[in-house]
Amino acid sequence: MLLPVIMAGGTGSRLWPMSRELHPKQFLRLHSFHSMLQETLNRLDGVEISEPVVICNQDHRFMVAEQLRQIDMLSHNIILEPVGRNTAPAIALAALNALAQWHDPIMLVLAADHIIKDIGAFHAAIEAAQAFAAGQSLVTFGIVPTGPETGYGYIQRGESWGEHVSATCVKRFVEKPDLATAQNYVDSGEYFWNSGMFMFRAKRYLEELEKFRPDILAACQHALSDTGGDKNFINVKQDDFACCPDESIDYAVMEKTQDAVMIPLDAGWSDVGSWSALWEVSPKDEAGNALTGDTFLHNTHDCYINTDEKLVAAVGVDNLVIVNTKDAVLVVDKSKVQDVKKVVEYLKKHNRSEYRRHREVYRPWGICDILVAEKRFCVNRITVNPGEAFSLQIHHHRTEHWVVLAGTARVTTGDKTFLLTENQSTFIPIGVVHRLENPGNIPLELIEVQAGSYLGNDDIIRIKDHYGRC
Repeated sequence: MLLPVIMAGGTGSRLWPMSRELHPKQFLRLHSFHSMLQETLNRLDGVEISEPVVICNQDHRFMVAEQLRQIDMLSHNIILEPVGRNTAPAIALAALNALAQWHDPIMLVLAADHIIKDIGAFHAAIEAAQAFAAGQSLVTFGIVPTGPETGYGYIQRGESWGEHVSATCVKRFVEKPDLATAQNYVDSGEYFWNSGMFMFRAKRYLEELEKFRPDILAACQHALSDTGGDKNFINVKQDDFACCPDESIDYAVMEKTQDAVMIPLDAGWSDVGSWSALWEVSPKDEAGNALTGDTFLHNTHDCYINTDEKLVAAVGVDNLVIVNTKDAVLVVDKSKVQDVKKVVEYLKKHNRSEYRRHREVYRPWGICDILVAEKRFCVNRITVNPGEAFSLQIHHHRTEHWVVLAGTARVTTGDKTFLLTENQSTFIPIGVVHRLENPGNIPLELIEVQAGSYLGNDDIIRIKDHYGRC
């Protein structure tokens, strides 16, 4: 039985404006009804696996928990990285946790933001890899290249592994090449794209890490010892983990080990690293346009258009990416999508909120859609999930007015607790202890109007909280 380890870190800035620092691409529904994280787990259906482990950033913990809950895979299985330290330490945390929970499982390490179209071929590669990972080998999956891609690293195959013609030794890993070098790699037939997917026993990975990077292993051991956590999260000590070197598994282990095996994978794989890459793997109309949302097109060809709520009309244009979100619009030539990072750099330099978060913000209790944000007042549309609640809190600088749109709210103000239903409202004065809860079985929808001299989040003084935020 395999232990899936899903790496869900990263910010995905190349897919701005849909991907933001607080809501990166792995949590977006870019290619199906489910998010990319959910799709990563769903495509393991049919493989004998144990409960998965997801490694993510602290800032994304409640989003990950909610997405795992939606597909019935949430338990004490989310490892929280207080800071990003690349893949070698992240996988070490998962391996150490696995040894503490189970008897040396075989770990299938996957990224949360890949697309794989041929699920049958993917499952066959997993089955082939298990024979090697069950022993001493560290398996990597090499993608059969479809062209001279400069955005990926490459793996050069060595000799075939005995009778297993589908598996080879790893001759070397190489960095992202220029176009001419990439073309030579593809023409030679000896090189495969580096997928960043792996399979090995937990103990075997830690043995190789101790051999080549004992400093990384020691930092992870300290960071994971005597940590607290609640029913969903496995916490990592920030000070110890911050001291850990920032290193990829390729550099730390895979390029040095003598036991690396490559399994070729030809399954319609993409890491969706740009808008043009997403266009390539998306269904298209007869004019080559990939469309999501409310659109009107006339004499338009080979475009990618994704719109949230608003109608997008495109007339007489070709090869464009047009992405419309609630607070930003991107228009870029499909051949220039790598320059989207320039937009993110500008937004970050000028401290604009659009690089960090969407207008919709995910909270542990639900979603807050910021409809209007001014200096002295703010209007939010709030969705509170069934059974969830705000913290018991107090504000020193603002009042709040709640109007229920749907569902039932249980409201605590001071020493009073009462219910509100559709079209009812209440007012929370400055300095009054209060809480909002959803005791019902359907989402609670309401409009919240905040008003006052200061509306910052540091004016939320939490007294009690279900989510450990006090």
